[in-house]
Amino acid sequence: MTTRPLLSDPAPPSRTTFDGAGPVNDSALRQGYDAVLLAGFGGPEGPDDVMPFLRNVTRGRGIPEERLVEVSHHYFALGGVSPINAQNRDLRDALAVELVNRGRAVPVLWGNRNWAPYLADVIRDARTDGLIRLLGLATSAYSSYSSCRQYREDFAMALSATGLVGDVRIDKLRPYHDRPGFIAPFVDGTVAALRTASDDGIDIGDLEIVFTTHSIPRVMADTSGSADLGDHRPGGAYVAQHLSVADAVIDGVTARLGDAPTWQLAYQSRSGPASVPWLEPDINDVVTELAAAGRAGVIVVPIGFVSDHVEVVWDLDHEAADTATGHGLFFVRVGTPGTDPRFVTALADLIEERLDARSDTDQVSFDAPTGMPRRPDFCATACCVNSRVTRPTTAAVDSATDWRGVAVDPARLAASGIRGTTQG
Repeated sequence: MTTRPLLSDPAPPSRTTFDGAGPVNDSALRQGYDAVLLAGFGGPEGPDDVMPFLRNVTRGRGIPEERLVEVSHHYFALGGVSPINAQNRDLRDALAVELVNRGRAVPVLWGNRNWAPYLADVIRDARTDGLIRLLGLATSAYSSYSSCRQYREDFAMALSATGLVGDVRIDKLRPYHDRPGFIAPFVDGTVAALRTASDDGIDIGDLEIVFTTHSIPRVMADTSGSADLGDHRPGGAYVAQHLSVADAVIDGVTARLGDAPTWQLAYQSRSGPASVPWLEPDINDVVTELAAAGRAGVIVVPIGFVSDHVEVVWDLDHEAADTATGHGLFFVRVGTPGTDPRFVTALADLIEERLDARSDTDQVSFDAPTGMPRRPDFCATACCVNSRVTRPTTAAVDSATDWRGVAVDPARLAASGIRGTTQG
């Protein structure tokens, strides 16, 4: 694969010791990081990629082929190309420029879970280039299994697949939904949408703001976050964090306009079997109910998403917009942060905190503007558990526990910064 040019000289060769179970790289235990690893979901780059990509996404989940064919039409309608890869390349480049402008000679790498460039390939190439202490940045802002822990699983499985446990360390930036630079673009977009509605003669009291995010199974939501942090309750950290962001956006809109419409949180892009309860209500049901209640329009604010990828463009700009149009409703979908300079700055600020070891490490504090607990740098015990199976992870205080049953020497886990104990 093609690797990005380095922005700094490779790290010096590590001193390797042997403990009878293979080499242990003690350089991975040094403070600081050699590179940032932007971790994405991945997406097809052309029509021939669509079905193989969808099979990667759904592998092991029992999703019937006919459902994949149905979803594939969304991608084919967009030329068979998901915008997510281009968006992640743009975010990677914007972050790299921002860090260089701050005097940080730290390369920004990019790898995906479900399509090329795959994380394992990127990590293998990083090691070849001498980059062994990686700071992972997930392209999801919230706490849940699919939006946080699964990326920590991805890091661990990539280390295992490449044989680099004990040689490379991969930590992860905390969820960043509470950063002003993530919230501000949604405020701007909502204010602009309200002004457009006003120009069209629609009174603010006749509108509804509907915040959306990806629906997930209820059990996944209820167990998002950690019981140690008081998160395990109906909706868990996932719903609470989204509600806090919605509140912050409304506060920002009210500060600018002096008033704001009523609002609610809805869900989109459900993909599981009907027999499994998922978070509701669905955005299309909400739009239909608003029309029945006599509302004149709806402004959809996709706070659950970092960029305008297929689930935003198709599920909102096509399906939800069509539902609204069918009921004669005014409809505007607000944009996502993407590469908004404020968002890039917010991510760079978090990266700098970790580069300088200036963050609170395992401490939890309350953070403006959402008033929600600031998540710890290393995920708390049993955070966002995988309800189906326990897989190895990195970047939690108890990650070593997740490696029980895996044939790996504890010394190698420690050398990769994998904390906790495999005993239990």
